[in-house]
This record gives sequence, C-alpha cells and structure tokens, in this order.
Amino acid sequence: MNLHISGLLGITAFAFATVHGDAQTLAQNAYITNDGSSSISVIDTTTNAVIAKIPVGLTPVGVAVSPDGSTVYVTNENDNTVSVIATATNAVTATIAVGDPNGVNHPNGVAVTPDGSTVYVATLNDNTIWVIATATDKVIGTIPVGLTPVGVAVSPDGGTVYVTNAGDNTVSLIATATDKGTATIPVGSFPIGAAVSPDDSAGYVANRDDNTVSVIATATDKVIATIPVGNSPFGVAVTPDSKTVYVANQNDNTVSAITTAIHKVTTTIPVGNYPRGVAVTPDGRTVYITNENDNTVSVIATATRSVTATISGFVNPIAFGVFIQSAPRFAGTPGKANCHGESVSALARKYGGLNRAAAALGYTNVSALQNAILTFCGG
Repeated sequence: MNLHISGLLGITAFAFATVHGDAQTLAQNAYITNDGSSSISVIDTTTNAVIAKIPVGLTPVGVAVSPDGSTVYVTNENDNTVSVIATATNAVTATIAVGDPNGVNHPNGVAVTPDGSTVYVATLNDNTIWVIATATDKVIGTIPVGLTPVGVAVSPDGGTVYVTNAGDNTVSLIATATDKGTATIPVGSFPIGAAVSPDDSAGYVANRDDNTVSVIATATDKVIATIPVGNSPFGVAVTPDSKTVYVANQNDNTVSAITTAIHKVTTTIPVGNYPRGVAVTPDGRTVYITNENDNTVSVIATATRSVTATISGFVNPIAFGVFIQSAPRFAGTPGKANCHGESVSALARKYGGLNRAAAALGYTNVSALQNAILTFCGG
C-alpha cells in the first residue's frame, strides 16, 4: 500500500554588564521541507526572511531539530533516506538509508530524544521505526509497530516514544531504554500528528478521518479526552507552558487552538491553503504553519491568536514535526548566582572560544549569546 504523505496526508568569562535590554536574540531558525523541490528552506524567525535553501533527498516530508539546535534531521520519502543538516553551515553532512534503496518504505515522521543521542524514524510501508545513533549517523536497530506508522514524538524525559499508526487507529509506545514496545493505545480514526506536552502530563494525537484530537494521560497511558477540531487535522504542537495545543486542519484551511485545562477548542484561526506542519517558537510567542497548496507559511502570534505574517516562496511545504530550533540549554542552575559564569566557561571550553560558540549555536554574535545565557540563568 503506497500512502505517499502528500496525498495522505544549535575559555574565558566575559563581562555581562555590557549586555543591554535590546541586545539581539538568538535567531531560532525554522527548517521547512519543500516536498515538491527536494529542498529545505530556512526561515530566520526574528525577521521571517528565508535565509537559505538546502538540497536534500527526494520528497522531503518530516523534520526534527536536535534539542541543542545544532542538527536537523529530514526524512526523504521517495528515496528512503534521512538527510542530516548542520545548522552552523546549513549544509548536509550525512545521508542515512532507512530501508531498501530500491523499495518504497516511505520514511515520514521523525523525532530526536531530549539528550540528542537518538533519532526515531517512522516508515509507512513496512510498519517499522528505525533507530539512528546521532554520534555515528548509523542505524542501530529497528522496532516493529502498528500499521502505517506516520507521526513520532518523544516524551520530555526521553523515556518514551509515541508513534501514530494510521492503518490501525492506534498509538504505539516504545521504551527508549530497551527500544521495545510497551503498550498500544486505541485512538481516533487515521491518527497522524503527535506531540507530548512539555510538562509531560499528556500526549496529543491528531485523528485525520474523524476530525478529533485524542488526549493521552502519560501517567496511565489512557485516552482521557477526545476533542473535536477542524476538518482533517494533521500536524499538532504544544506551547512551552503546556497550556495550548495548536492543530493544523488540512481541509478547511484553519488552525484549532485547544486550551488544555478544559480540553476544548477556544479559537479557530484561518490560515493558508492545506495547512500541514505546525511548530511553536521556544518563547511560546509565535506559531508557524506550513500551507502546502499555496506554497506559504503562516505566522501566528499566540497573544492574539491571529496571523501576523505570510511568508511565500516554498514548493509544497510540509515540515511534519518539530521544525524550529530550540534555545540551547546552558550550564549551571537557573536562579543561582554562578549560573552565568558556569555557562560561559562551559561554552568556551566546548567550542574553543565564545565567538565560535555563538556561531556554532546559531547566534548572530556574542552579544546575542550573552542575552540568551542571561535569560536562561534568570537575569
């Protein structure tokens, strides 16, 4: 059964006194898969400008950014590969085969563990999850799951992988400690997108064919709510505070905003034509939506739940997964007086100086890096 998803769907301490309130912030780039041109478009989320275009494999669909923001993993549906992109250079550094190069495995969903050590890839046509070690960019195992696995998400504690199985209306749970399945949860009809709340309390699954989102309590692995949304939901993402879930509804060109405390849609936002992917910036202020059929990306302000910009120039954009760089986690404990110094020293050691650290982590300059460390450490 060929279910092509287009139809199916980052040495020495320095003085922080020089940092001002208007210092530049980290450009947390968005990596958009152009399904129709075998490329990735890179959006600078501070300006909404497309700053790069990266050739990848055939028909890129899924995308996941490593927790430190340094690496992007892209599933190429029609050549059974995963492209590995270094964000420091926006260049492909490796291509990993996931399945028979002459077959039709159709890799789609992809996710990275919070420690950045492992990538999980769902392949539609062989009911398999492929496990990749990021240290070597090699496949280290495969895991059988349900029928037609599409979406992949990892719990914030890194212990569990959630896989949506569109062909049998279930979610498979995998323990990362053993890379073995631990449970199968019945959900709605034709589940596609999946996300786990940052507070690790709930998983959210978009059920395409019955226009609902299933809410799974992570403590019990049970569905505790079924929420009606728009027509043919696909991508799903949760805000950093875990208070809101955004769902892209393909067939009515809207995004549903779900308030998690009451398990209800509280706002419906019109966007572009055939919205697919959805991701939230690390500060929770902005949501990006890919609109496949009009080759645009809609930008939503979470404060007003309205579209504030529309970015053009894509070719059938999908970006199924977590496609925005996260803010790097620094050394030290937020709120502690020595957090700033510990963070600076650790970065200088790791990268051989702060200028190199800023470049490697995707900051425009050292001042932007300073500002990010101040934010992380609590002022």
